[in-house]
Amino acid sequence: MTLIVSPDYHAVPILEKNGIRWIPPSQAKRQDIRPLRIGILNIMPLGEKYEFNILHPLGLSVLQLEPIWIRLESHNYKTWEQNHVDDIYQTYENANREQKLDGLILTGAPVETIDFEDVHYWEEIKTILSDARKNIPSTLGLCWAGFVMAYLEGVNKLNYDQKLFGVFELKNLDPTHPIIGELDDIFYCPQSRHAGITDEDMEKAAEEGRLKLLAYGPEAGYTIFSTVDDRFIAHTGHPEYNATRLADEAKRDKDNPAVMPPENFDFNNPLNRWRSHRNIFFTQWVRYCYLSVSTYDMTVDPNFMVSSIESE
Repeated sequence: MTLIVSPDYHAVPILEKNGIRWIPPSQAKRQDIRPLRIGILNIMPLGEKYEFNILHPLGLSVLQLEPIWIRLESHNYKTWEQNHVDDIYQTYENANREQKLDGLILTGAPVETIDFEDVHYWEEIKTILSDARKNIPSTLGLCWAGFVMAYLEGVNKLNYDQKLFGVFELKNLDPTHPIIGELDDIFYCPQSRHAGITDEDMEKAAEEGRLKLLAYGPEAGYTIFSTVDDRFIAHTGHPEYNATRLADEAKRDKDNPAVMPPENFDFNNPLNRWRSHRNIFFTQWVRYCYLSVSTYDMTVDPNFMVSSIESE
């Protein structure tokens, strides 16, 4: 329904252009609503340009959301405008200091071909995810972050000889699951990655009760999966991308002999075939966070309620 953002936030014009309603924090404080606090740990290159890709599907929720932008202390955001990081990003510790987050999103990062222990911020990522699994209802990992979640459950990634790039068909494997259950039986999603996980390793993890396998494609493999407690849900694709973002990546790499043109996607005439998947996936994830939080808080405080009706 409404995102809570500062009036001088750089993406406000884009939000308004796309019909995403927003209010400033001062107005949110006057309303009798406790918004969901969604942490977004953004480690994408040129991350300030990426922010709208996350805000767009979150802003379609019927709930009021407060995005909390989180940075790593052990990472140098060298492709970012430093003032932007300093102005609106905070550490994970500070984000949880006065009130725990209601959900956490960990973005992809351009490090998927590097061994996890060799990523310079690996120890900080592990510490954050360890705390999140104990204290946050659900953490959503995208692309590389999905590989991280699998690795923490004993399933390692495999580097590809050729980048998996394009828009690929996926099959919904669990129509009863609270997050992906509302997705179509067959849907499409962009993939843009140099690594993956073998089907055999994923199936073994499922058989041993370490992971739930939720969506599969013959080219993309087991793209959506979760831990058995559903505290972590991983999507190794990029459902958050819009067609422009994928087209920009294709144009950037069109002269790179190591990257083939994207499959099932014309970057000169970019068509979005995954919009409904993106919107439903994020909406269901937010709903899952809300139900987890409200159920917990109602047991502690019977007067607690996250309302979807705004008080003018």
